[in-house]
Amino acid sequence: MKIAVVASPVTPLRPAQLGGAQAFLSDVAVGLARRGHDVTLHCAEGSSLAGVRLAMVPVPHDAAAALVMPAAGASPRPATGVAAALKAMFDAIAADRVDAVSQHAFDAPAFELARGMPVVHTLHLPPIVEAVVQAAREVDAAHLATVSRASQASWRLAGVEVGEVLRNGVADLDLPDVGPDRVALVAGRISPEKGIEDALGAARLAGLPVRVAGAHYDPAYEVDLGGADQLGSLPRGELRVVMARSAVTICAARWDEPYGLVAAEAQMAGCPVAAYRRGALPEVVEEGVSGFLAQPDDVDDLARAVTRCLSLDRRAVRASARLRLGLETALDGYERALARVAS
Repeated sequence: MKIAVVASPVTPLRPAQLGGAQAFLSDVAVGLARRGHDVTLHCAEGSSLAGVRLAMVPVPHDAAAALVMPAAGASPRPATGVAAALKAMFDAIAADRVDAVSQHAFDAPAFELARGMPVVHTLHLPPIVEAVVQAAREVDAAHLATVSRASQASWRLAGVEVGEVLRNGVADLDLPDVGPDRVALVAGRISPEKGIEDALGAARLAGLPVRVAGAHYDPAYEVDLGGADQLGSLPRGELRVVMARSAVTICAARWDEPYGLVAAEAQMAGCPVAAYRRGALPEVVEEGVSGFLAQPDDVDDLARAVTRCLSLDRRAVRASARLRLGLETALDGYERALARVAS
């Protein structure tokens, strides 16, 4: 198939991604190209991604204003520059006469611009931006997908029927065969909905030092990382090695996590996950095998989950991830969904 993959133009795609959606859609584009499809990834200028053809537009002048801040409680303002960049992307797609479009931008204009195209829109976030919710309501359910049953249910409550669940997946990388350090890992973007304070508190109660890996995302958010080993934003291959060398990864989400790519990547590295039981994390963590879940917002219970994770068999953690969370299974789903709209 001749496939266009669409990323939001607000952030370039790079080896160290700002979030799970950017990381996963990059894997989808590269993976479909590797499977022999003719793939073009439409994205922001400054993107760097090997293994797939890139069609880039300049980063809009109002890109920062269009970033979705899940904990902010307010939708981003309309951004004329972002809308113009998306129009340039979809004009190029229309001229290219593709068989199918895999659309991942969580920007309202993308839904209107794709009207009449053989498209699957993947909703990587919950229905937290009213303009996107309104735009998605105008799309037939057969052209909408999201990344978990939990996310599908949240969209249904918002009045949007999503026809398909296309779960994310992570690559199974070769990793050094080393024993883990007695250290907890907190990874992902540094923003308030990720519950970093709770993760740090749970690790402290469990008697573990902490590594923090991730980029600051919300400029208004301040968190005291004193005492933690701050690794900054790491390329994904390096992050996976850090996961393999960590005793536990803590995911203390304060929102309904639509998927939880960090949790999936950690398990694929053999690192068990302690997380709050909310959003899609019960779908991603096999409790008692690859991690333990705690009562949401209960730091003491999360600390108990951290301690219980230390006794799990790391080979069983990785085996569980390989069965449930692999990238190839995710690519199978995208191939089927895109072939359906192409026909």
